[in-house]
Amino acid sequence: MIQAPQAPQAPSAPALAPIAVARNAPTASDIYEGFRAQRRELNNQLDELQSTRREITSQLEDVSAGSPERTPLETRMTDIDSRIANVDKMLASNAMDISKAAAIPGAVVEQPRVINQGPPPDAYVLGGMFMILVFLPLSIAYARRIWRRGSAAVAAFPREIGDRLLRMEQAVEATAVEVERIGEGQRFLTRLFTEGEGARPLGSGAAQPIERKSVKAPERLP
Repeated sequence: MIQAPQAPQAPSAPALAPIAVARNAPTASDIYEGFRAQRRELNNQLDELQSTRREITSQLEDVSAGSPERTPLETRMTDIDSRIANVDKMLASNAMDISKAAAIPGAVVEQPRVINQGPPPDAYVLGGMFMILVFLPLSIAYARRIWRRGSAAVAAFPREIGDRLLRMEQAVEATAVEVERIGEGQRFLTRLFTEGEGARPLGSGAAQPIERKSVKAPERLP
């Protein structure tokens, strides 16, 4: 019996080794920072829940006891309280995780210290105290000295020109007396020309001829 020739088998593909995906394992610092981020998120959720609870409390104060709107608000309040309790438990567990992660060497990375290039802050404090304790008394003493000098100059001013002012005052008084005398003389003359008996002002009226009287000759003696 003749056997049929077998078909040639296809060459088998070489077996590929599984490719290992290299993944960097989280470091202790990454784990510590992850727990801290979780704590921040839990604190944000707790703040939101507490804010919602305050809103529900204010709404319950506005709703009367027998109102049908009070029941759903009370149910929501119970749910909010349970969620706040759960977040508190998670925060407590997170605090324990953070404390454990911080105990691993290299987890807590200290921030580099900032090097101050200028003078230390204490220098400004000492400088201010020095200015207050030294310059302030000096400035007060200098101001008092200027004040005393000015007051002495003001006090000496009348003594220097007192005599001159006195003479000027006497001259002014004498001039006033002379002016008063001149005024009295003018008033007297005016009264004579205007108020005298039978007197007329000079130059008033028409011109009249002067009468000439005949003079008799003296009789001769026998």
